[in-house]
Amino acid sequence: MDRRSFLKTGGVIAAAALGSAGARAAETTPGGSKMLNVAMLSAWHAHAKGYAKSLAKMPDVKITTVWDEEPARGQTWAKELDAEFVGDLAALLKRKDVDGVVIDAPSSMHADIMVAAAKAGKHIFTEKVMALTVAECNLVTDAVKAAGIKFCVSFPYLTKPEVRYAKKAVDDGLLGTVTLVRARIAHDGGCGGWLPKHFWDPKTCGGGAMMDLGAHPMYLNRHFGGKPVRIVSSFTYMTGHEVEDNAVSLIEFEGGCIGVSETSFMSTNSPFSLELSGTEGSLLVGGPDEESVRIKSKKLESKDWVTPDPLPEALPSTIQIWVDGVLRGAPIPFGLEEGTQLTELMEYAYVAAREKRQVDIPART
Repeated sequence: MDRRSFLKTGGVIAAAALGSAGARAAETTPGGSKMLNVAMLSAWHAHAKGYAKSLAKMPDVKITTVWDEEPARGQTWAKELDAEFVGDLAALLKRKDVDGVVIDAPSSMHADIMVAAAKAGKHIFTEKVMALTVAECNLVTDAVKAAGIKFCVSFPYLTKPEVRYAKKAVDDGLLGTVTLVRARIAHDGGCGGWLPKHFWDPKTCGGGAMMDLGAHPMYLNRHFGGKPVRIVSSFTYMTGHEVEDNAVSLIEFEGGCIGVSETSFMSTNSPFSLELSGTEGSLLVGGPDEESVRIKSKKLESKDWVTPDPLPEALPSTIQIWVDGVLRGAPIPFGLEEGTQLTELMEYAYVAAREKRQVDIPART
């Protein structure tokens, strides 16, 4: 079901009619501890089953219901999860045995589902991207803030010890002024033929390799580069699909730092890599050993490349961060603003690719 079909079903209208119910307290277990009842909203995204598996291992979480824009797929998945399949999203969002929702529906449906969930008072965890446009993100932001619910978007690379060390090194001034950020994440889903067919649909996905896998190097660039002011993209279509399978975006950040966001569905054995360069040093993460970190800085005693030890501890998984935020009030570092920042880069990266030009990114108020 595409976004237009979803709207025709009245899903958003019916859910919005519930009004702003606010964040409802999670139910409690027989022992008195809080219990989070979760609805899985679609198995469309490849990560959906992984999130469900993680949630199933948490003693304070219960998956109660499943909805899917493809009912047959949802019914099968619900049986696997020992949960109830609910074909009417508006009806699901009214249920008292749903405290929060995990959204893995097509990217084109994210904004409508999130607004409906927020108006129903349900906490939200979503796969990236948050939405396809900044305007849609703004609608989600307004609905979430009005409802007072918890919101988390999945940015897993920001939980990694090596990336956390890189941010600390930047914040501590070991690299001086950052002049270059380069992040690459790629796989062989296109040339290997293992990507789901629906990942090639421009209407539901909103894009190809950059929109999906490229979200990671995009948010890493924003994390280290700061505020973007211009962007230009080069996308190619080696498999002949309507969406790109090989992509690079070049970003100019406020202050002069340049960012490079690289991704591909056409790269075999291409490891994760992050490169930061600045006026006082450089730092490399990844390569053949994806967990390696090396730094060389004028601010360090050693004049050689150094492997820092120990690294910061990893943050919990993004789905655990969400659960902890809902049940225990723990901070959620990847929220509405971070999700909007990613969508901002994506929206203008695709304008640049379509129009084959450098695009100025307007300031957000």
